[in-house]
Amino acid sequence: MLRLRNVDAGYGALTVLRRVSLHVNPGEIVTIVGANGAGKTTLLRTVAGLVRARGGELVFAGAAVTRLRTERIVALGCSLVPEGRQVFAPMEVRENLLLGAHVQYARGRKDEVARDLERVYGLFPVLAQRARQLAGTLSGGEQQMLAIGRALMARPKLVMLDEPSMGLAPLVVKDIFGIVKRISEEGTTVLLVEQNARSALQIATRGYVLETGRIVLQGTAEELLSNRDVQRAYLGSDLDAENRVAT
Repeated sequence: MLRLRNVDAGYGALTVLRRVSLHVNPGEIVTIVGANGAGKTTLLRTVAGLVRARGGELVFAGAAVTRLRTERIVALGCSLVPEGRQVFAPMEVRENLLLGAHVQYARGRKDEVARDLERVYGLFPVLAQRARQLAGTLSGGEQQMLAIGRALMARPKLVMLDEPSMGLAPLVVKDIFGIVKRISEEGTTVLLVEQNARSALQIATRGYVLETGRIVLQGTAEELLSNRDVQRAYLGSDLDAENRVAT
């Protein structure tokens, strides 16, 4: 569904991504693990067309998207849930969701928009309860749900999530990851960028480790969870230390 081949990208004179190659197959949850400043957000913004690739090739749903504008990429079926949620605070919850359906409105599919709205309310009942409430008055977790729901209103084939657990309480994080898994099970492919590596890998199919703009490791979620270097750097676990305690 998505393939990056030797992609370079950055801002001004700064190169952030260096020859990044990865792929996401239909139906997968693929997570990108990395420290702050590794280039994870830039990677998602490059796929979405918000940052222009300086080199390499991006293919989404069989179409070359390296030079496409963001609205064309969204129309092909790729939606981004940005870091920090970025809901429209002065607008109602329902209005925020309907903004996500602009592609469907442009295609004259008003009946489908109504069905999609009901689907989002089914995933996030709290949004139905707060439909007329201003988005800026929601809690952080509710705003994250709203941001995910808004992305789903575009009927994406692939939804990309940038740090969905950021700033949320552990119980809310658990709920968010449960919803991400449900979205995948209902047929939407997921590309997940997340510093909470353990939680992300526990629901993922595969993962990549990004360091200073380069992919340095890839594998199944199980392989990365059991990798000692990944554990030490991203999971807060040192197997050697654990073994010494055990003996």
